[in-house]
Amino acid sequence: MKIAIPKEIRDGETRVATSPDMVKKLTQVGTQVVIETGAGSHCKIPDASFAEVGALIANDARETYSDADIVLKVRGPMVAKEGIDELSLINPKSILIGLLAPLHNRELIITYAEYGMTSFSMELLPRISRAQSMDVLSSQSNLAGYKAVIDAAEEFGKAFPMMMTAAGTIAPAKVLVLGAGVAGLQAIATARRLGAVVSAFDVRPAVKEQVESLGATFIEVDSSDNQDAETSGGYAKEMSDDYKKRQSELISETVKKHDVVITTALIPGKPAPQLISSDMVQEMNSGSIIVDLATEAGGNCHLSELDQVVVKHGVTLLGHSNMPARIPVDASALLSRNLVNFLTPMIDSDSGALSIDWD
Repeated sequence: MKIAIPKEIRDGETRVATSPDMVKKLTQVGTQVVIETGAGSHCKIPDASFAEVGALIANDARETYSDADIVLKVRGPMVAKEGIDELSLINPKSILIGLLAPLHNRELIITYAEYGMTSFSMELLPRISRAQSMDVLSSQSNLAGYKAVIDAAEEFGKAFPMMMTAAGTIAPAKVLVLGAGVAGLQAIATARRLGAVVSAFDVRPAVKEQVESLGATFIEVDSSDNQDAETSGGYAKEMSDDYKKRQSELISETVKKHDVVITTALIPGKPAPQLISSDMVQEMNSGSIIVDLATEAGGNCHLSELDQVVVKHGVTLLGHSNMPARIPVDASALLSRNLVNFLTPMIDSDSGALSIDWD
């Protein structure tokens, strides 16, 4: 069975779908792994590192995809209308596994289906114990939360921790995190490690204990709607209009008291909730920072721009949509484990052939 790992060609995508240690694991169960030359270049992985553990190095994408049974990709293959027809190089009988973003790329998924290709989108794995080692959202969001704080600290121009010196005392930075999912919790933890005073908001009261255990102050809207704010999968639901009004008032009063705001709020399959308005940004102190991790879904801040760093009303807004790709070495290592942990149960350990139990 041939497993193909191409070089990612979408703008800004620096990750690779597998690492040398995971290639070794796949070859040990009898599969043939073919990797396009340069696929790991952004992750500091030379072709030789893949070849040493049994991978074959292909000269180009066409050779990589040729006769592949499985295609492991970070992002979905591009189609003709996107400028590059990556899909046409793939055998329709191949099985595609990767981060396909089906809830936001419906037309692209339909194109894959019409092409005749079976595809697995890793974002849709259920949040159950059995699938924890395959949970790409958690592994990548964790890194996104960390990187958001590092980027904010770099742009801030001031120290995060309180410092007492002979020349005077430097006050600690005040950081607000909106959304306390995996990315938000890691952002809280990272900001606290850097010495900031941290507050966090989330519509789900169940996360209060987690926020406070990390040393942050939990901010919440006083409303009975809180009790029904979470899906069975642990994600936030869209709230009522009355709740949104109270939420807006609370956030408006809170953001202007903070130096750094990191937004991570997402609702699966829907546009990201607009939490920070233009007026709120105007009321923030000059030199403040907003890191919007939801720009790919429309953004949590009205003034954020997709994949841009802009300054509005004296506030710097960071809109990087693919934060894990900004730390590709660790992001690729974790993603690779997720993908291989998902794929391995489908491989017959004796023959190395694909053996999927569709039931």
